[in-house]
Amino acid sequence: MENPFAEGENRILRPPSTAIVIFGATGDLARRKLLPALYHLYRDGFLPQKFVIIGAARRPIDDSQFVDFVAEGAREFANIDVSSSQWKEFAARLHFESVDGTDQDGFARLRKRLETFNARDNEQYQLLYYLATSPKFFADIAAHLDEANLIYRSSDELNRSVIVVEKPFGDDYESARELNRRLLEHFEERQIFRIDHYLGKETVQNILVFRFANGIFEPLWTREYVDHIQISVSEDIGVGSRAAYFDSSGILKDIIQNHLLQMLSLLCIEPPISLSDPDSIRDEKVKVLRSIRPFSSESVMSDCVRAQYDSGFIKGKSVVGYHEESGVREGSRTETYAALRLEIDNWRWSGVPIYVRAGKRLPKRITELSISFKRAPQSLFRGRQIVELDQNMLAIQVQPREGITLRMNSKPPGPRMRVGSVEMDFSYKGSFGMRSADAYERLLLDAMKGDPTLFTRKDEIEEAWKLLKPVYEGWQTSDYPVYQYAAGTWGPTAADELLERSGHRWRVL
Repeated sequence: MENPFAEGENRILRPPSTAIVIFGATGDLARRKLLPALYHLYRDGFLPQKFVIIGAARRPIDDSQFVDFVAEGAREFANIDVSSSQWKEFAARLHFESVDGTDQDGFARLRKRLETFNARDNEQYQLLYYLATSPKFFADIAAHLDEANLIYRSSDELNRSVIVVEKPFGDDYESARELNRRLLEHFEERQIFRIDHYLGKETVQNILVFRFANGIFEPLWTREYVDHIQISVSEDIGVGSRAAYFDSSGILKDIIQNHLLQMLSLLCIEPPISLSDPDSIRDEKVKVLRSIRPFSSESVMSDCVRAQYDSGFIKGKSVVGYHEESGVREGSRTETYAALRLEIDNWRWSGVPIYVRAGKRLPKRITELSISFKRAPQSLFRGRQIVELDQNMLAIQVQPREGITLRMNSKPPGPRMRVGSVEMDFSYKGSFGMRSADAYERLLLDAMKGDPTLFTRKDEIEEAWKLLKPVYEGWQTSDYPVYQYAAGTWGPTAADELLERSGHRWRVL
């Protein structure tokens, strides 16, 4: 299969020799995503010449049992041929160490294991720690790594340590700040890679290239030409086995605070100084988050909608409502759907409404950003039986189909002067003839190389939590309604009314 990272004759340089330690290595994330992603990087020639992977978890298993466990997941979730010679070569680099995130003894054993690999391979491995555990262990693991002298603080890649922290990063503004404080007691900011896998998706990364490498779009990316923006993250699945966790968070924390606001900030940034300077890009993203108009108690009521799915049908099959899901608390008011109206109060975007929505048990799985441009004047077409010209629209689909659609008006064939909408489509698969790399492949590679561009900085995390803090706090009271919507529909009517007040409608996905 052609390499998805290839760029003509210029190949991305391999990172230095790395020891990758995955805490929570027997969990779903590691089994479904991380370890298959590492195998694909190895198969495509992007892992270092020398590397080792150490799974770390409480389970008392040995190396061979861990290899079997990883192979089973690779076969089931990534359709990997575990009988191939490449897989066997990769599997020889897999090891396991029983480590309890709350017990220092396991970290002492981990240090000895790493020293053994350094001596065996005559190599000083840089260290990458991936925290695929429950968030309650993040700060403790960082402290135990420090106590065991397993953190290299040198900027020299031969003596470098980085820590990759999964979401959720904090439970609210205060807890996010506290987690940042505790991690910074042991790691420097440049060593902390807060991961949001949406930023590793090809279409999200392409936003920067699409805007700044094409002279026809950037001049239109302003309030003078843009009518409104919509961002939708739709899932057709329910809460399933995650019901207990989800019921303590909700869709606002699970999707909007991280994935959705990250995409919004990239879509609306000012041109950074350089695409090669990670902080110049992240500085601009923070400016966007800081410019979003803060919520008041009144605007939480008028500009925010929350709802829960009721029973209904998904793809013709009957499904239960949220309160019938196992693990959901009786009388829970946790939202499975949220829609918000935002405005960015800066010169570029002032007055442009931005509508965001995310929900479960919607008709289909799709993530899309759409920019609707202002209508052309109607006067030229008076008397031509043309009711209203459609708005030009640019849609960036992140998943499941990765691509971009541009909608414009054109004359259909025939003797009459008519106007109809046509769409121009670009898809990664159709245009480049290769698979898009999984988001975790790109992000793991960047972390090994020490490139933080696609990872979230401390102030980004805190600004996102700060923005939504009034919404969280308001929704904890009984003053704000929880609407219902039937599973398999696009949400409550209140979400439609949120747009109708300004003469807009949700885009049909």
